[in-house]
Amino acid sequence: LPGLQVFMRPVQNLQLGGRASKSRYQFTLQSVGFEGVNEWSEKLLEKLRSDPIFRDVTSDSQLKGLNVQIDINREKAAQSGVTIADIRQALYNAFGQRQVSTIYTSVNTYYVILETAEDQRQFETDLAKVFVRGRSTNQLIPLSSLASFKRTIGPTAVNHQGQIPAVTLSFNLAPDVPLGDATDKIEKYVKDIQLPPSIITSYGGDAKVFKGNQGGQFILIIASLLVIYILLGVLYESYIHPITILAGLPSAAIGALLSLWMFGMELTIIATIGILMLIGIVKKNAILMIDFALDAQRNQNMSPTEAIRSACILRFRPIMMTTLTAIVGALPIALGLGAGAELRQPLGVSVVGGLILSQFVTLFITPVIYLYLDRWSGNGPLEIPPEILKDT
Repeated sequence: LPGLQVFMRPVQNLQLGGRASKSRYQFTLQSVGFEGVNEWSEKLLEKLRSDPIFRDVTSDSQLKGLNVQIDINREKAAQSGVTIADIRQALYNAFGQRQVSTIYTSVNTYYVILETAEDQRQFETDLAKVFVRGRSTNQLIPLSSLASFKRTIGPTAVNHQGQIPAVTLSFNLAPDVPLGDATDKIEKYVKDIQLPPSIITSYGGDAKVFKGNQGGQFILIIASLLVIYILLGVLYESYIHPITILAGLPSAAIGALLSLWMFGMELTIIATIGILMLIGIVKKNAILMIDFALDAQRNQNMSPTEAIRSACILRFRPIMMTTLTAIVGALPIALGLGAGAELRQPLGVSVVGGLILSQFVTLFITPVIYLYLDRWSGNGPLEIPPEILKDT
């Protein structure tokens, strides 16, 4: 249909604090003066629409309303004894629907509204019919003798964010375009148009969460690994073997990223959640082996090689069963079954891919790393010299 614009949105989506809009990602400009922010938002809007990586670029500022700009001649108004407040009161009486009285009956209540007739407030020329009483002469003065009227085009509504006028630009991305590249382009265009310091910019929705997590996500992962290391060190009374358990985590992350790349999916927030889940799932393979090996060394007087060999043999079946259970549980999400599956599918793909690769890798590297690091852990059987035991 000519003139029809279609905007595609997922059936199921996460609402991450952005405004309701036609597109997924948002960028907001704010300023105390709406005219300035509207002018600069139009310049940025043209830049985004000319770039092929942005799709469905829209603005919530709709300049389709008819306005009348009144320019008051303050010198004439002062000579006539008319103040700005008098003019405002006159305009409000004529066009503001002022409630002047209330009529009470036994059945209902009626409000008395003061305003001009419908046919007397259609055009800007009707403002010439408004009169203001001059205090110096105590006579009615036509408003047209004190001010000039000009028809302009303005917004149908002025949106606010944090009580400050704001214009929000919404956009989608072209296929296979990362959100990080889009935010870099927006910041480049902001510098190109030389946006003044009085304009405040911010991201909204998914883009806001992405920008907020760029700096803190790495710190969050490091902190979680540090907490896991401390807990495992307390559990096994060792500073070394928690490193053995955590050594399998890189393979899980690589498997998740490879699986997303193979199926042509982006590293979205949902996919990142799946990678974080792998931190807790993957390390159980090494825990099952090392827990048995440490117990065999300390309580059964086995050498490190014998202990880890026995652990691999006895714990192979539980490791395979638990991993297959996790993979089968994530398969419906990875296959995209059910309504709104396109939102959850990257999580399932990242979990399944990370589990498959880490399963094969950890079975081989965990015993090797265990034997390599055990020389510094001191977990073998306690050797007491014979001369100490001679008199016992």
